[in-house]
Amino acid sequence: MRMLLRARMDTHTSNAGVKDGSLPRLMEKIVEELKPEAAYFAPLDGGRSCLMVFDMQDSSQIVGIGEKLFQEADAEVELNPVMNLDDLKKGLADFTG
Repeated sequence: MRMLLRARMDTHTSNAGVKDGSLPRLMEKIVEELKPEAAYFAPLDGGRSCLMVFDMQDSSQIVGIGEKLFQEADAEVELNPVMNLDDLKKGLADFTG
């Protein structure tokens, strides 16, 4: 299932991660594992954030994704199912409303 990961890192923790190099290593590790179709990094809600769209194979992946970000970046994490245009068209075609 296509998912949107949104993680907002704690400023104090991520400042330390920038200084010691652990934050870029964490982001690289997550990108390597998730192989997202898109990955963006931006200041959102006043803090360093990442947004990634990836295919979740099994809901058990939530633990590994969340724990890395919770423990290593003191992040607030959201995971939401999302659709691309083709998914939306298919869903609307199947809708019998």
